Amino acid sequence: MLIIADNNIPYAAEAFGRFGEVRLVNGRSLTAEAVKEADILLVRSTVKVDEKLLGAASPRFVGTATIGTDHVDQAYLAKRGIVFASAPGSNAESVGEYWSAALLFLARRLGLELAGRTVGVVGVGNVGRRVVRRAKALGMDVVKCDPPLGRETKSDEYRPLGELLERADLVTVHVPLEKAGSDPTWHMADEGFFARMKPGAIFFNLARGPVNDSKALAAAIDSKKLSAVVLDTWEGEPVVDPKLAARADIATPHIAGHSFDGKVNGTQMLYAAVCRLLGEKEAWKPADSLPPPEVPRLTVEAAGRSVEDVCSEAVGALYDITADDARFRATMTRPEAERGKLFNDLRVNYPPRRAFSYTAVVAKGATAAQKGALTGLGFRVSAL
Repeated sequence: MLIIADNNIPYAAEAFGRFGEVRLVNGRSLTAEAVKEADILLVRSTVKVDEKLLGAASPRFVGTATIGTDHVDQAYLAKRGIVFASAPGSNAESVGEYWSAALLFLARRLGLELAGRTVGVVGVGNVGRRVVRRAKALGMDVVKCDPPLGRETKSDEYRPLGELLERADLVTVHVPLEKAGSDPTWHMADEGFFARMKPGAIFFNLARGPVNDSKALAAAIDSKKLSAVVLDTWEGEPVVDPKLAARADIATPHIAGHSFDGKVNGTQMLYAAVCRLLGEKEAWKPADSLPPPEVPRLTVEAAGRSVEDVCSEAVGALYDITADDARFRATMTRPEAERGKLFNDLRVNYPPRRAFSYTAVVAKGATAAQKGALTGLGFRVSAL
């Protein structure tokens, strides 16, 4: 078999080599000619999988090692009988860790006490659930909005969007990009959305760029309706509006879910899907390939400090979100013709970021609240 895989999918050769030849390619320059003989095609979100790409090919399986699937024409694949799989939830912990780092950074910068403030989580799927857990770990109240889940569960824990916007001090969106259907999300965060938010609220978009209307968002920032904005996804990617990037308090190039472990999870999920298709037992185990973490153990002096202060130190020791922000902002001064390539380069060459769970935190003199918060953020915690 010929397996063609994006070279940004870690351990593709190790996982799929037992099935045949693994050919690693640059997904951003993938052509119909390059995939013409593929039996298995493994991509990431930079590859548009449709009739144009696959018209002359006859793969048995197409997989995307990503949560999102809006880059794949699933109807076309189904029509041709091509098995498709994605990796839902593979990088959800990574996005949750990014969210924690961004929130704690803003809290320090703005002088905010997080405990008792209200977070509005729009979209409570794999990522949203992890954001809810982290918000509660930091002592925040949570309002959840997820119309599909609300209909499915008939639970009043899922509130209308308007109510969430009016109650939340921080609104964070974690929804798929849908232009049609019963719950469209394209430009969901429009002028009316921002008008209903509390004055001085904070807005996060770590989902898809077009979930917010960029012009409406810029206007909400300029009018001081919003006190802070965190953007990891952008309309028009990979070419980003530098004026909007300059307005954001944290601006990064769609890397919230780019932790090394999140990518490996995606590989594992596609590998399991191919094994099911071929009727083979799973032989490759990600744990056999993973390198040790850079920070296996971290000691934090917790006595006499606030929960937020202790959590900020622990998170900051593993992930400096300001470095991601600085690298991205440095590209915004370049000509537009270069910025798209630079955006992609930042994603392809993203430095390895390991999951918090690989680090054991020794919290000296920690209270139950401090230990609970660190655990809720994903750390393994012990106290002295």
